[in-house]
Amino acid sequence: MQTEITSFFNKITAIYKAQKPFVVYRKPNEELVSLIVQNNTKLYELEDYNQQGFVFMPFYNNGSKVLFPAKECSTFQTKITQYDMFLTKNGVVKITNDDNYNKAKEIHINLVEKALKFIKEGKAQKIVLSRKEIIEFSHFNMVNTYKKMLKNYINAFVYVWFHPQVGLWMGATPERLLNIKNNHFKTMALAGTQPFVNTTDVIWEDKELQEQQFVTDFIINNIKNNVDIKEVNGPYTIKAGSLLHLRTDISGELIHLNLLEDLVTALHPTPAVCGLPKNTAQQFILENESYLRTYYSGFLGELNMHNSSQLFVNLRCMQIINNCAEIFVGGGITNESVPEKEFKETVSKSQIMKNIL
Repeated sequence: MQTEITSFFNKITAIYKAQKPFVVYRKPNEELVSLIVQNNTKLYELEDYNQQGFVFMPFYNNGSKVLFPAKECSTFQTKITQYDMFLTKNGVVKITNDDNYNKAKEIHINLVEKALKFIKEGKAQKIVLSRKEIIEFSHFNMVNTYKKMLKNYINAFVYVWFHPQVGLWMGATPERLLNIKNNHFKTMALAGTQPFVNTTDVIWEDKELQEQQFVTDFIINNIKNNVDIKEVNGPYTIKAGSLLHLRTDISGELIHLNLLEDLVTALHPTPAVCGLPKNTAQQFILENESYLRTYYSGFLGELNMHNSSQLFVNLRCMQIINNCAEIFVGGGITNESVPEKEFKETVSKSQIMKNIL
């Protein structure tokens, strides 16, 4: 088993060195790690939701809607039950200096204040604002970094995705966009954040409870014409790395077949990564954030594979460019938000990826 796992990771190293498109991923709370390798370097784009393969989709239409088509790919898998064998060395990381930190803090707080004014004028209920941090390192080992992510984030969708025309992305996202198997549909509302301090038995403030309810109501209202909702379970507290979130599980049966595209369009981007109303919040983000999100807060996953589609929101992620990691972090702004606290939340979220590096 140990030899098989070593061989699996050696294969990933060789494929990346050869600059072939690939994705390696493990679903939440599973032992199976899957590697999909595209047999050529062409950039395929998703044309419709009847296609089969692995999708990597942007937050907005400012990036390619990439598909690794199943018919153009080879798949390899291994089961990992123990992670103690993963002894990995840390690279030397240069954390942003105080001047950069203070500048980032000032910019983000100003952005939050602008969003608060917009919300209090009645133009939106919630806007999710994000920023990126750039971390420099002297040496980056993609496979070792991924092993650490697998070990530390058991209950996340943990992945590395690469295409030579797009770049290298890695993440450990706690948020499922949707799961459709046969006629059965599952999704989750995930919102509200606080640091994990020894227990999941915590008190949530009104701001987080309101934020979570916004997401739950949005999902239910947007899927009710396509899904016969059978169960709404939550909200309850979950742990994701060093953070806690509020989660509500929603499940039901599809009213008709071939509703995948309708459901993705209805849900993405959710209020957990965008805001309410969806189009208003998205426009505010595009006009006011200081960078383009590209694939951060987009979605990725299996499309029509193994008789199911399992898609995840691209959170707690980073893009590796040369000797830098661009880490993306954000938080939901409502009329209850306090700008200083919102910045601190993004700092807590950035620690998820910094701990790995």
